[in-house]
Amino acid sequence: MPKKVYTGEVVSDRMKKTVVVAVTRLTQHPLYKKTVKQVVKFKAHDEENKCRVGDMVSIIESRPISKDKRWKVTEVINRGKE
Repeated sequence: MPKKVYTGEVVSDRMKKTVVVAVTRLTQHPLYKKTVKQVVKFKAHDEENKCRVGDMVSIIESRPISKDKRWKVTEVINRGKE
């Protein structure tokens, strides 16, 4: 089974080798048919501490690294405001 890959924005980089990535997706409400934005936050492993707040990154599913970390940062797509 292929591993899941998501793209999201870094919202926190205060931890060592860890970033919090917010992945946003649009879904349609089942009853009212309105488009609803859903945001899910993932803790991802960032080995070189290269990600900063505001960066768009790609994360991939991995084995459990700690209690909450099950994702790794694969690439920085574009940098946020410096």
